[in-house]
Amino acid sequence: MFFYTYVLKSLKDSKLYIGWTNDLQKRIKSHNDGNVDSTKNRRPLELIYVEAGRVKEKAIKREKYFKTGFGRKFLKDRL
Repeated sequence: MFFYTYVLKSLKDSKLYIGWTNDLQKRIKSHNDGNVDSTKNRRPLELIYVEAGRVKEKAIKREKYFKTGFGRKFLKDRL
């Protein structure tokens, strides 16, 4: 089983959403169907970055990192 840390970009307001999941396709569909409170008013969303690994805790830690100033700079430099 894989765990994914992902970044979605709102095509409505260009803001980023960062999360983690073990089922990437299902989670993105859930976001775009309006089933996630934090993104339902920012649809449609586009997957712009993803990392995969086998350790759940590492995916969660990476998500938290991306939500810091250093993490956002990392993403900005690569996207």
